[in-house]
Amino acid sequence: MNKMDEIIIVVDRQELFENETLSFQGTVQDKGTVNQIIGNIARNFGIMRRGDAEENTEFKQPIPYAVIKRGNEIFVYERLKGAGEKRLHNKLSLGIGGHMNPSNTSSFIDVLVENLYREIEEELDIYSTVKPELNIIGLINDDSDEVGQVHLGILAVLEVHKDTIIKVRETEELYGEFVSIEETKIEENYDCLENWSKIVVDIL
Repeated sequence: MNKMDEIIIVVDRQELFENETLSFQGTVQDKGTVNQIIGNIARNFGIMRRGDAEENTEFKQPIPYAVIKRGNEIFVYERLKGAGEKRLHNKLSLGIGGHMNPSNTSSFIDVLVENLYREIEEELDIYSTVKPELNIIGLINDDSDEVGQVHLGILAVLEVHKDTIIKVRETEELYGEFVSIEETKIEENYDCLENWSKIVVDIL
């Protein structure tokens, strides 16, 4: 199936941001606001063909976006030319995530977690004897480019055990490694980061 024929979860922008009274640029981490916006998604989300959603700025596509953290390190990866999203080739990313597909469960949070873990398992092999801990810490919105205009990031941190090893599955599409948060490598490559990852860096 063509990925643009995929059926994904969307939410009307006006319902999401309550006629723009809750709209923001960058990130919001206030727990009350985060819960309010996620509640708006839960009450109003629907489905749409992905190819149509990518061209329709009246709708936002909620995207789980998980930063994998191991102690004082975060997992950084690069989208190579073999990756499907041409707009993001050779960009560095700090988050793993993707479009959400509908599920049999009625709870939006359950749908979100199910989709997020599926996305992680598609891209990475995680070797650990300790179950990772997932926490939603905020939302990301960036209307400054054509990718951000139709997406809303649900920012989460996946905290893995210090002995965890992670390997990229799709080596033709991705290259990844753990990098110290304090390391200058991220700062030196700041301009190569995806816009959402720049926002994450500023938080971390």
